[in-house]
Amino acid sequence: MHTEETSNVQVMPADKEKIKLIWKTAGILALITALEFLVAFTVPHEMEMTRVVIFIGMTIVKAAYIVGEFMHLKYEVKVLIWSIIIPMIFVVWMLVAFVYEGASIYDGRF
Repeated sequence: MHTEETSNVQVMPADKEKIKLIWKTAGILALITALEFLVAFTVPHEMEMTRVVIFIGMTIVKAAYIVGEFMHLKYEVKVLIWSIIIPMIFVVWMLVAFVYEGASIYDGRF
């Protein structure tokens, strides 16, 4: 006697919109990365501060896009977004202030 087993697994067709969104996200991140490489290899070494500022700006843009897409923050209500962004701005400001003050104290002592 042969018993036949049935399975409840259903194969769903691929969601083309989700695949399109994934490729769009990968393309945007690749474009920003390519721009970073372009800046790294084309901006002269005499313009070190300009290059650093551009890199920091592009890193912030890339991080914001990653948080918006992969952590689904851009689909949340605006109050939640601002409750995350405003404290982060203050933390970054605090770090910049500490580095500036630390460099000032270091220069004064040595």
